[in-house]
This record gives sequence, C-alpha cells and structure tokens, in this order.
Amino acid sequence: MLDSFTLNALAFLSILFITLIGIGALTVLALYFIDITQQRHTIRRNYPVIGRFRYWFEHLGEFFRQYFFALDREELPFNRAERGWVYRAAKNVDRNLAFGSTRDLSPVGSVLFLNSAFPTLQEDAAEPSPVTIGPHCKQPYTTSSLFNISGMSFGALSKPAVEALSAGAAKAGCWLNTGEGGLSRAHLNGGADIVFQIGTAKYGVRDEQGKLDPDKLRAVASQPQVKMFEIKLSQGAKPGKGGILPANKVTAEIAEARGIPEGEASISPNGQPDIRCPADLLDMVAQIREITGKPVGFKAVIGEQQWLIDLFELIEQRGPESAPDFITVDSADGGSGAAPQPLLDYVGLPLKESLPWLVDQLVRFNLRQRVKVIASGKLITPSGVGWALAVGADFVTSARGFMFSLGCIQALQCNKNTCPTGITTHDPKLQRGLNPQAKSVRVQQYHANMTYGVGLIAHACGVSEPRQLQREHVRVVMEKGLSIPLSELHPTPVRIIE
Repeated sequence: MLDSFTLNALAFLSILFITLIGIGALTVLALYFIDITQQRHTIRRNYPVIGRFRYWFEHLGEFFRQYFFALDREELPFNRAERGWVYRAAKNVDRNLAFGSTRDLSPVGSVLFLNSAFPTLQEDAAEPSPVTIGPHCKQPYTTSSLFNISGMSFGALSKPAVEALSAGAAKAGCWLNTGEGGLSRAHLNGGADIVFQIGTAKYGVRDEQGKLDPDKLRAVASQPQVKMFEIKLSQGAKPGKGGILPANKVTAEIAEARGIPEGEASISPNGQPDIRCPADLLDMVAQIREITGKPVGFKAVIGEQQWLIDLFELIEQRGPESAPDFITVDSADGGSGAAPQPLLDYVGLPLKESLPWLVDQLVRFNLRQRVKVIASGKLITPSGVGWALAVGADFVTSARGFMFSLGCIQALQCNKNTCPTGITTHDPKLQRGLNPQAKSVRVQQYHANMTYGVGLIAHACGVSEPRQLQREHVRVVMEKGLSIPLSELHPTPVRIIE
C-alpha cells in the first residue's frame, strides 16, 4: 500500500497535470479567437493556431537554413530572397540585410549596374517623369507611375483580391489591368486607373457570337476610370493557348462580367479569331481607338519575329497614326495563369531577349517615340525593373509581384480553387482571410518601395530619376565570367526609316 506522502504527491501531480492541460486548452482557445478576428495575417485567419507555425518556421529558418533549408536563391519560380524583399516592401519594414549579398555574381547573364563615381545627391533626386500614351487620341493617358499591375482577370483572382488591388492601385497612383475577364464592380469600386484587356474571347465586350460588340465597348469606354485598351494576342504563361477558368470558378458575378453562362468552364480561343495578319491587327487597333477615343495597344509574347517586321513596314505605308499606342511585351517564363506545362516551359522568348529586340526594331522604323513599350515578366524587384527601363521600356507591369504583396506564399494552387491565402480561390472560407482594406495598403507600400528602390539604383548610377537609366549603365556577365556593357551586347541600331 502507498503511504500518505506518496498519495498526496500523486494527487498533486494529477491536479498539476489537469491544470496544465486546462491552461494549454485555454491558451489554444485564446489564440484561436485572436487569429480568426485579426485581419493582418491571412494564413492565421484561415488556419487559426496552426498557421502560426508558418511564421515561426520562417523566422527559425533564418538561423538554421545553412543546415536544413534550401539556400535563399534556389527556389523557383521565385526564390526566397525575391519573395522576402516583396514581403518586406509590402509591409514597409526594414529592407536592409547584413553580412553581404547571397547572390552569385558569376552565372552567365547576371546583370550588374555601374555605379558612378559621382552619384546623384539626395537634393538632386527627382520623381519618375510623366509619360503620355496616345498623344493623338481624343483622350490620351498621362502617368508618372513606372510600375503597374499586370493583367489578372476577375475569376482567376478572387473578388477580395481584385478589390484590394484596385484600392491599392488608386492609393499608389498606378494602373490596374483587368486581364481578359471583363470589367467588374470590384475593379471600379477601388477607384484605380483601369487598362481594359480585350482577350481572345472578348469577355465583357462580346456579342452572342463572341465577336466585338461596339455598343458594349463604348459602354466600357464611358467609364472615366478606364484609361486604355489592350488587345491580348498571347501571354507569358501559355503562348498559343487561351485563358482557362474551371467551371467551379465561374460564379454568377464572374459570369456577368464576362458575359457567359454561370457554372460553365471559360475556355478562350488560342488566338484572336478576327486577327490573322498584321493588317487585321492595325484595323482592330484603329476600330477600338475610333470607338473609345482612348489609347489602344496590344500584348504579346514574342516568338517568331517576322510578323512584327511586317507590322512595322505596314505602319510605314499607312502612316505613324496607324500604329498602336503601346506594345506590352510579355516574357515566356510563366505568369499567374494556369497553363499546360509544354507551353509554360518551352514556348516563346524570355524578356531578356525579346525586350531589347523590340525596342531596337521600333528605333529602326522611327517608331520609338510614337509607340510606348511596357515590359512584363518576373520583374518583381528593383533590379529587374531597373534593367527593363535601361533596356528601353517606358513602363513595367507585374502580376505575381502584386500577388506576393497581397500575401501569396507561392503554394502553386492558383488553378485548383484551394489557394490558402484567398487570392485565387472562390471558396468563401478561404476568401475571408483576405481583408481588402488592409491588403490595399500593402499594395500601395509595395509600389512605393519599388519606386524608391529603382530610384536608389538610378541615383547610384549617377542619374536623377529611373527613366534616365540607359544601356550603358548596365553590364552583363558572359561565358568567360567577365561582363560586357549592355550597350555592346545590344547596340542601338541605325534608323532605316527617315
């Protein structure tokens, strides 16, 4: 038999154990209610208590990754260093790092900006200069925002995500491209400048046969927030393939915006049915510009190049007024949309090759001032944006960068309606974690810190603002490990049209 001391000890331990369990349960319950009511962290709101482990492991990873975790710059499609910068920029927290760069400067293609011996002083720094698109249109568009939100359709994105992007773009003073899914109330309610994209299915401006409806187009153009129209020929995620929106994502509101039946898969044609040659493209540009009175351009991934040469030669015959007001050149290394892997991995040219080629062709045909160039494709940090501006882009757009600013964790669930951060899902339980008002501030802060970061590079190179960056400010590492000037790799061509 146990003596009284042992019995008392066991009783005490039992009470202590029950008390600890009770305290633990109360702690978990308290954390649960804290997590589901807070609106700052989407993961914690959607996955209360257990979502906290993500942030804990992320923090511990800073100290243990040299033993157990992948290096900062190994992950694809965006590595930890790139995503980390966007997260810090969106939260407007310290973006300085210690103990040197983790970036390897030796791989072929590495970009190096050339710092000046006499950098631009703070008092001499300037804001990005304004650029006017479509100066001969009835309603041209002027903006100084060098970094803008690329096309992501309502449908591919959730309603709260579109609302956050629209409100954030309005705060930041940049534009928001609708993507091919039409114009919704979520786009307009935030107050952003809008670029309306006309996809291959012409969602939002189509008639019953899927052709362009002038009356619907005129109605969209009547919205003061709609500043430009972009004809999509192809996109980086899937050159040669149209948009893919599963049936479970086609809600009543999305069906209304697109002008299609609810609950049926939305599969766009793999090309514009009524644009089969350069002449057709110029005809549609002229038609849309005449109906809307606003700037019109097109978006394409560049692969085969002769059609663009033919296009520019045709513009020479018709006159510069026939030219598109802008060209958006998209990189072939992916995008936010779902895509077949063969197209995602192997079709089209990357931006590092297509962007300088396009700019050079516009110079050769004396169209560089007439046609503005918008660069798109994995440009989510200041170095990428700075490179594109130096090559010759007038503007840069990003889709996935702004998705990261909303809280995207690169879970690669975009097409499965199971996005854990509520950005690309129409599941109400997952959407509830994304607070549009709170996330719009992150969109604004990401844009502001991007502009500031590109300015840092420009000032280091000795120019007063980012749009003054030129090819001679950049060098590119070649096969032998040594770099050459970008201006030597891509020399400015001689004009062939005077």
